[in-house]
Amino acid sequence: MGDFFYTIIMNFALHLPINAVSFGQVSVGLLREIHSRGLLPSLFLIGQPDLSAYNVTEDFQKWLNECIKKGLLDHSRYNPIFKLWHLNGSMESFSNNQILLTFHETDQLTPFETNVIKNNYKVLVTSEFSKNVFQANGAKNVDKIPLFFDSLNFFRQEKKYFEDDRITFNLVGKFEHRKRTTNTIRAWVKKYGDNPAYELRCAIYNSFLSPEDNQKIVNMITEGKSYFNLKFLSFMPKNNMYNEYLNSGNIIIGASGGEGFGLGEMHSLALGKHGIMLAAHSYTEFANNNNAVMFDPCGKIPAYDGMFFHPNQPFNQGNFFDWDNDSFINACEEAIRRVRMDRVNHEGMKLQSKFTVKNTVDQILSYF
Repeated sequence: MGDFFYTIIMNFALHLPINAVSFGQVSVGLLREIHSRGLLPSLFLIGQPDLSAYNVTEDFQKWLNECIKKGLLDHSRYNPIFKLWHLNGSMESFSNNQILLTFHETDQLTPFETNVIKNNYKVLVTSEFSKNVFQANGAKNVDKIPLFFDSLNFFRQEKKYFEDDRITFNLVGKFEHRKRTTNTIRAWVKKYGDNPAYELRCAIYNSFLSPEDNQKIVNMITEGKSYFNLKFLSFMPKNNMYNEYLNSGNIIIGASGGEGFGLGEMHSLALGKHGIMLAAHSYTEFANNNNAVMFDPCGKIPAYDGMFFHPNQPFNQGNFFDWDNDSFINACEEAIRRVRMDRVNHEGMKLQSKFTVKNTVDQILSYF
C-alpha cells in the first residue's frame, strides 16, 4: 500500500498560473511546500510565468524547470492533475482526472459553470458559502479547502510607522464593483475625512488597467475632492512592499460583497491587525467576533460592472452582498475602541497556526 501511494504521488501533475495576483500567490506558496517535501510533479503553466514579486532561490527555480520538463517528457493523461483556475477555462485539462481549485464570488451558477464542475473529477472551493452555491446547483463532487497564511513573505514588523498616534485604516484589493470600493471610501471620508486622528490608506490599484484609468477611478471615487488623511498607494510589485503596507495599518477593512477567500484581509488579521469584516461569504471562514468586528450585510446587488461581470453571459452571473453605511461606521467605531485598548489583535494572530500551507497541501495530496 505504501509503495502504491508513493507511486501515485510521484506521478501527479500541477496546472498553475505563476504571477503576482492572488492565483499566483497561492500557486507559488503551494509549489514551495511541495518542493520542500522532495516531490517532483509534472508542471504545466497557465500563461507566462512571472516570479518578479517573489524572492526565489536558485534551487527552487531549478526544481520548477525540472517539473516543467517532466510534464513534457513523462506526463500521462492517466495521471491525476491539480489545477488552480477560474471555472471559465477549466473544461480544458491535461488529465482524465482533474482536481480543480477555483475561487467563486457570486451567489449563483450558470448551466455552463455547472457543466464545467461536473466534468472535473473533484472541485475544491475556499468557503462554505461557495460550496453551498455549487451543491444547490446539483454539483456533488465539491469539497471545501482552506487557503493559508504565507509565513515566508508576511511577518510582523515591530516598529512604529508614524510619529504621531494616528489610527490607520487599510483597504486592500484592486478596485472592483464587487469589493464595494467606492462605497467604502465615501462612507469613511464622510465620517473621518480631514480628521488628523485617523488615516485611510488604499491599496486598490488595478494592474489590469492603465495608470490613467486608475487615476480616473480615484477621481470618480472622491468626486474631485481631496482629504489630507486619504492616501491612494501605487502598485506594489514586491511582496516585501506589501508586507510593509499591511504592517503599517491598525485596522483592516473587509467590506467586499464577494470574495473567493480574502487573502489580504486574512493576512492582516493574522499579523495582529484589528479588522472590520462583513459577516458574509468567505470572510466567515477566518473572521469571527473574537478576532474582528463583524457587521451584517443588508440584501444583495447585481454583480454586473461592465468590466469583469456582464449580464446574460455564460459565466460570472449573480449577485454580491451589500451593506449600509451606518452598520459600517458603527463597526469602524468599535474597531477604533479595540485599537485604543490594545494595538495588537492577539486573537487574529492565531490564524497563522490555523491556516498553514502544510495543511492545504496535505488536503490536496489526499485526493490523488
